[in-house]
Amino acid sequence: MENTKHTFDVIIVGGSYAGLSAAMALGRSLRNVLIIDSGFPCNRQTPHSHNFITQDGEKPKDIANKAKAQVLNYTTVTFHDDIAMKMQKSDNIFELTTQSGKVFSAKKVLFATGLKDMMPAIPGFADCWAISILHCPYCHGYEVKKQKTGILANGDRAFHYVQLVSNLTDKLTIFTNGKAAFNADQYQSIQKNNIQIVEQKIDLIEHDGGKISGIRLEDGTVYQLNALYSGPAFEQHCKIPVKLGCELTELGLLKTDDFRQTNIPGIYACGDNSALRSVPAAVSTGSLAGAAINMALCAEIFNS
Repeated sequence: MENTKHTFDVIIVGGSYAGLSAAMALGRSLRNVLIIDSGFPCNRQTPHSHNFITQDGEKPKDIANKAKAQVLNYTTVTFHDDIAMKMQKSDNIFELTTQSGKVFSAKKVLFATGLKDMMPAIPGFADCWAISILHCPYCHGYEVKKQKTGILANGDRAFHYVQLVSNLTDKLTIFTNGKAAFNADQYQSIQKNNIQIVEQKIDLIEHDGGKISGIRLEDGTVYQLNALYSGPAFEQHCKIPVKLGCELTELGLLKTDDFRQTNIPGIYACGDNSALRSVPAAVSTGSLAGAAINMALCAEIFNS
């Protein structure tokens, strides 16, 4: 196991859209930056990315590969394929150890580590996730507009979805997978818009290679569908920030200030782990985090 320490100005944990965006801002500011990435993005099943100007309809992997190539044109940025395992702080320096045993240190650390989706125990759900089971109407709604569409959710979350998705199709059904939990006003609005609520338990998702064809209920009834919206539970993909004391929001996201810094000075977060889940949001928060970290370093050096 290697014990040699490698020192950088900034360590970025996570090398997808958010991490790469931050690395570009920092690399162009002459910061010595290390990106550590496991090569396991949460949108790996998504066939195409949308609602991202200049990249609309491109494959997510192609966008990431192009971004990585552009970022690594800056000699100030180093990319290391590995998994961050633990981190500690000593004398205002963060020391991070990877799965391979390498040890890196830096003044600032940015977590762009995304989220881990917790799939419900419904056969077929995981196979269709991010292909025809969708989490975001803005990212994928246009592609399934006016088609037979379902919403797998309950209560406030289902009501939020139904308001958005009803703008895209009038062939809409809510599947609560158990007793519905809407308040009186929500029920009235749903009924007024002639949207059916199905409370029976779901047996499985029928699909062909990830493309949903229907939902089969426990009683054998099948509802034909072309798309299904759902937002499964999630957890932080990387446990290190929470172990260090970084606070989470009520939704389970890393809590940051307006400049992407967590409650632990010197630790920042961007992308899905702390913001709206979309590629453009990841790029935006990454760019902001990179600029904020560089400004913090500039101020510390200038005023020391």
